[in-house]
Amino acid sequence: MKTLTLKPFALGLAILGVGRIVSAQDITLPDASQAAEAKQRIGLTDITVKYHRPLVNGRKVWGGLVPYGKVWRAGANENTTIEFSDPVSIEGQPLAKGVYGLHMIPNPDSWTIIFSKTNTGWGSYSYDQKEDALRVNVKPRPLAEQKEALEFEFEDLKPDSTAVTLKWEKLGVPFTVSINDSDQTLQNIRAQLKGRGQFAWDSLDAAAQFCLSKKIDLDEALRWADASIQNEERFDNLSTKADILKALNRPDEAKTVWNKALEKAAAPQLYSYGRRLQNEKQAAQAMEIFKDVAKRFPQGVFGYLAQARIKSAAGDLDGALNDAKQAQAAAPSDAQKQAIKGLIDRLEAKQDINK
Repeated sequence: MKTLTLKPFALGLAILGVGRIVSAQDITLPDASQAAEAKQRIGLTDITVKYHRPLVNGRKVWGGLVPYGKVWRAGANENTTIEFSDPVSIEGQPLAKGVYGLHMIPNPDSWTIIFSKTNTGWGSYSYDQKEDALRVNVKPRPLAEQKEALEFEFEDLKPDSTAVTLKWEKLGVPFTVSINDSDQTLQNIRAQLKGRGQFAWDSLDAAAQFCLSKKIDLDEALRWADASIQNEERFDNLSTKADILKALNRPDEAKTVWNKALEKAAAPQLYSYGRRLQNEKQAAQAMEIFKDVAKRFPQGVFGYLAQARIKSAAGDLDGALNDAKQAQAAAPSDAQKQAIKGLIDRLEAKQDINK
């Protein structure tokens, strides 16, 4: 934003009540380069870029308006800033959480990306290399389409990384931000479980499940599973504890807990557990669960679905199709019927529904 302050002569007119000037306050006008913000979360880490967007406006940008070999503000007006809510790695190099002034040094074949501890400068005029937190070198790339207004975009998004790309004119300049997903998520979980989460069975169970899925801190996961069971004993947390005990190579204890979980299990829970095992590539264990569902709940929706999966895995696609149709007929809601139709369509196409 631009601000205009009234000159002494104009101030005098205002005091005298002449014309339309009524005060000596600053006047706020729009910026030629509009303010913008780009934000992305990876894992539980938030990345926020705040910047101003200059226009090409027919000018030569690289090596002209923006000289090569000199520190540039990566935008217009105040220095561009980038904030990380947790520690990250930039192009494989560690950077602490915080707000940084984002500067760049462009060159035809290589750019330097600078993260400055000073984030309140106007442009790069007061930039001091002694205040650098980190510098990395990256390669620019051509863009398929011209960008009239400068922008920052998050690309190549993955569970634990993303590319932050400056785009302007016909050039893109990406740098990769990555996180230690497991470690940072675990730290966040511990912090959350100091609050109300410690009194909710599902929060504790979700924390234990996270560790189990990542195969980390299993002893701590077991403590969370026990706390969840203490809050409210359910199939969900009992099965979680049984799986953790298996992972800790304590099979006898795991079997005892699993038998107790089975006593608590309803058909949807047991069938969903089997599907989860399939998603985790534990096909043999999943089939054992489906057999139990089919035995305990033979005439229900999930009993028919379990039988369909067992027969499909054995190559009996016609028998599986018949069971799937019975499951659809028994389904209480249109949404369930529609979901089962997808399985029926695959079986009619002679496809194994377990793959």
